Amino acid sequence: MSKQYNESLNRFRLPEFHQDWGMMRRGIEKESLRVTPQGQISLSPHPSALGSALTNPYITTDFSEALLEFITPACQEIGESLEMLDNIHRFTCQHLENEELLWVSSMPCPMGGIEEIPLAQYGSSNVGLLKTLYREGLSHRYGSLMQTVAGIHYNFSMPDSFWPAYREICHSSSSVQQFKTEKYLHLIRNFHRYSWLLLYLFGASPIACKCFVRGRKHHLQEYDQHSLYLPDATCLRMGGLGYSSEAQKSLFVCYNELDTYVECLHQAMHTAYPAYEAIGTKKNGKYLQINTSLLQLENEFYSTIRPKRTAKPGERPLEALTNEGIEYVEVRALDLNPFLPLGIDAQQIRFLDSFLLYCLLSDSPQCNENEFFEVAKNIAAVVDHGRSPDLCLSLERERIGLKQWSAELLNAINDSAVLLDRVHGHNNYTVSVAAQMAKVENPDLTPSGQILHSMQERQLSYYDFAMGLSQTHKAHFMDRPLNGDTLAHMEKTATRSLAAQKEIEAVDQLSFDEYLQQWNAY
Repeated sequence: MSKQYNESLNRFRLPEFHQDWGMMRRGIEKESLRVTPQGQISLSPHPSALGSALTNPYITTDFSEALLEFITPACQEIGESLEMLDNIHRFTCQHLENEELLWVSSMPCPMGGIEEIPLAQYGSSNVGLLKTLYREGLSHRYGSLMQTVAGIHYNFSMPDSFWPAYREICHSSSSVQQFKTEKYLHLIRNFHRYSWLLLYLFGASPIACKCFVRGRKHHLQEYDQHSLYLPDATCLRMGGLGYSSEAQKSLFVCYNELDTYVECLHQAMHTAYPAYEAIGTKKNGKYLQINTSLLQLENEFYSTIRPKRTAKPGERPLEALTNEGIEYVEVRALDLNPFLPLGIDAQQIRFLDSFLLYCLLSDSPQCNENEFFEVAKNIAAVVDHGRSPDLCLSLERERIGLKQWSAELLNAINDSAVLLDRVHGHNNYTVSVAAQMAKVENPDLTPSGQILHSMQERQLSYYDFAMGLSQTHKAHFMDRPLNGDTLAHMEKTATRSLAAQKEIEAVDQLSFDEYLQQWNAY
């Protein structure tokens, strides 16, 4: 262990890896679609027992009233994060109405009129109306169905004690916050280079219902009379059928400097896009979108990772980044694993921590436009053909086999796992890397491979496969009622959130027209 530890320190040019540096903070945001017992997207409003989607810190909605989003606080202990996520699931399942279920997969099986998918509602305040209008705009720009695709966002930050010490090691003359921002951008650049690996290892959307692609162009093959797939696909959610945008494909976002990143997104929010101009902002007195720019607002930019800073009330996300610098990163490339009740588990989290620490500590050259689009092509190849044994990717314009590159990366990531095992006093992090190495040797061990194997072995359609696990997982949560203190806390939080929404609505002084005008003037 000592030899491994020293070799790991040498790889990252570190004199030591202090005990408290392993106390990363992580928060999990998990989307789950409410569906009827027949698998249709729920048309019912957000359950009032869950509180206000605008102000409940644990339970909100994403695009639709039916698309729940569960949010854990930032925690240093993995077990604490998963316990909180479990509690939110148990509370929610006990308050779902009409025998509804939480759909376990990232790709939905809508089985109904997509024009009926209800937009998320946040009340009558200006900020609430803007959130709904943003979703109205998304529906016109990309279609409502794409927006019901679910995923997991993983928020990651190093402990405060890490930054001054690491700044000294790097001999940086920047302030601690400037250094922190520089190094998070360093992490983000490496994450982009290697994010295809996460899609291979954890992608869990190789197949979709035919009803999901109805009326849309696609390149999928027929799996059965109800399902479409690609034989070696990993993560269709991150491809053309999921979170993608033709309008954004030409948008080069640079992560070399924070100012450059902010300016790129700011410009996109003020550059008219012809197709969105054709939609217009209003029809018959009803708003259709926030504006006609390439991006209505910052969050419309589809990325596998984002730099983040907790914004103050009334502060825009880009303002917060500009004013205070990067606080943490948000990983957005993760599918729900339908075999896991929470969609994620401790082993995956330990690998994510090891992967992100590797991205932070290893060299990270400045990005350029050629590499940016090379990365996009690699991601597209892994999305559609990641489990193909002959798949080659592009590294600095040279072909390299996915299997070879994966093995090289995992060997390097193992060094960051060794550091984390040393400070935590166990070998769980290196075990998590070994589990990923096994997936490289045998693609059938990946979630995407396991899904197709399970369906084939049991002769199930995608709908039947996902519906069966949705019912199983609901029983898992329903069979374990919350204890009295936890239930009281969740109920009190929901009640307080409803009151907080009313307080926000009571203090508005501008009309929504005036508010929107000011918003777009930023």
